[in-house]
Amino acid sequence: MIELVNCTLFLINEISMPEIHQKNIAKTYALAIMSSEKIDWKVVNKAIISRWSISGLERIKKMGWKIIEKKKALQTT
Repeated sequence: MIELVNCTLFLINEISMPEIHQKNIAKTYALAIMSSEKIDWKVVNKAIISRWSISGLERIKKMGWKIIEKKKALQTT
């Protein structure tokens, strides 16, 4: 299993990069959710909202959870 370290900082840095799109952030968001590291979700979510709005945050969360669900489904087959 791959695990991110410094998830909060890593996500904040990605969010601040104009060339990174919501789909990319969703992948990192999913890895962060699965990480055992403590993440400051308030800071991460605020950064996402600042860049893309609340609906952007909702989209990223939805995509992130779909990635997790697909990964779990693959592990059970």
